[in-house]
Amino acid sequence: MRLRALLETDALGLRLLGGDDELDRTVRGVMTTDLRDPSRYLSGGELVLTGLAWRRDAADSEPFVRILAGAGVAGLAAGEAELGDIPADLVEACLHHRLPLFVVHETVAFATITEYVVRQVSGERAGDLAAVVDRHRRLMTSGPAGGGPEVVLDLLTSDLDLRAWVLSPTGRQIAGAGAPLPGPLGAALAGHHLAATRTGRRGPHRAAVAGTTYSLFPIRNTGRGAVPAARDVRESVLSDWLLAVEADASDWPAARLDLLQGVTQLIAVERDRRDAARTVRRRLAQEVLELVQAGAAPAEIAARLRVAAPVLLPGLGVAPQWQVVVARVDWTAPDQAAAAGEIASGPVAQALLEEILVDPAVSGPDSADRIAVAHTGDEAIALVPLPALITAPAESGEGAEGVEDADALDGEPGLHADALLASVREPLSAGLAEDGRLTLGVSAAVHSAEGLRGALEEARHARRVAAARPGRVCAAGHHELASHVLLLPFVPDDVRRAFTARLLDPLRDYDRRHRAELIETLEAFLDCDGSWTRCAARLHLHVNTLRYRVGRIEQLTGRDLSRLEDKLDFFLALRMS
Repeated sequence: MRLRALLETDALGLRLLGGDDELDRTVRGVMTTDLRDPSRYLSGGELVLTGLAWRRDAADSEPFVRILAGAGVAGLAAGEAELGDIPADLVEACLHHRLPLFVVHETVAFATITEYVVRQVSGERAGDLAAVVDRHRRLMTSGPAGGGPEVVLDLLTSDLDLRAWVLSPTGRQIAGAGAPLPGPLGAALAGHHLAATRTGRRGPHRAAVAGTTYSLFPIRNTGRGAVPAARDVRESVLSDWLLAVEADASDWPAARLDLLQGVTQLIAVERDRRDAARTVRRRLAQEVLELVQAGAAPAEIAARLRVAAPVLLPGLGVAPQWQVVVARVDWTAPDQAAAAGEIASGPVAQALLEEILVDPAVSGPDSADRIAVAHTGDEAIALVPLPALITAPAESGEGAEGVEDADALDGEPGLHADALLASVREPLSAGLAEDGRLTLGVSAAVHSAEGLRGALEEARHARRVAAARPGRVCAAGHHELASHVLLLPFVPDDVRRAFTARLLDPLRDYDRRHRAELIETLEAFLDCDGSWTRCAARLHLHVNTLRYRVGRIEQLTGRDLSRLEDKLDFFLALRMS
């Protein structure tokens, strides 16, 4: 029963003094006490009745209420018979700890309230238990093998009035009953789940997003034939599915929680079955990868690709282009260095990359059928097919019409590093916490087997560029390998500091003393390719003033901004500072 029901029952004679926004709390029992510290007798969810005999002065109220709030009681009801009006210090303490406070009229016995609460709670538990047992039987006989996770989620909606969704660790919806979960909401829930899992707390985890409360249940198969549990939560946290239920499970009886745990078991079995289907794609990727790394003849690699193409692109019938994506997950725990080194990062990165490469707008567990990911050492390597341009045959008497692949319309077909991580960066950062990093590199598209070796090396180099950047989740693409940006992250810190100090410190010192804005002038001059007119206009200066500032820069640094070499040195110093 809810606290609100107590107020609606006139025979109880209760009046609310504070906590009207907490009246939806569930009452699981009732307890009468005048002990100063009744915590040993509290298990949570009780309505506590007190005659205030424990209170000697105003200082006693705050400790008493703090103990009740810490024990998770539903509310406090104080009788008027002992002190008359309820003391203001007690009202203030309850408001501070967000504990609903009721006044019991002096004509109402505590026994009357106790009898009412016990009768209501006992009746609800008996009815709920009988219903839950019946629903559990129906769910077990309807399992997901008979139609996917949606079957179970539909039963949750129809029989328990619970809206629920199965989500990937990035928040992508895999299954759901009713309206789809918006992408940002799914990502936020996944982030809450991953963060709670990393703390070691057992599920279900409670999350409040946009004013709605959700309960998040981990989906793991713990039954017969299940994969052994990971020794370290970091081995599985980035690959496990979760069940998000639009409800607060903190006040559920044990029988209902058991029912939801049974639901997660059914979905976990389905997850294992779907994972087994990935074995073929993983094996294809592993075979191609081994040939590429061993320097096999292009003809041999091409033969394997011809085998892979129908599996990854069923019914296409057109030789695709290919891209390579390399990912790595690194764990660093200074106080547990040995344990961090024992984590098998390759399989973690493999499962995570399989999820990242799925279009977040596509729902369903079978939406990863075009992805083949292998792992070697601590790296995961994905072989991603890209459909080539397709020309549709003309109908009789009509001209042919070219149908372009949608990716090609952007000018550069295929995957882009930043886009891959845009929708998953937030939840994955929560799962990586303070001791994990994900780095990812993406190659350009190649048209034949001859280009795969170069694409692999390109993706690996791009991942190293990403690894040199700050942040928990970083990516880099092939286009960055043709820029000075590739070189800057690998300059040692001491060399970087010495180089920038030698060129820029004299200008910074001068600016501090004279407010001359030489650094700003230098940046604008280089951005304008040394054009006096454009730079003066940009800075709103007379050209002669600009010439004076540039002359001062040259005088302080001993450099000549008309020389390409000196311009380049200044440009790099600004980029590294």
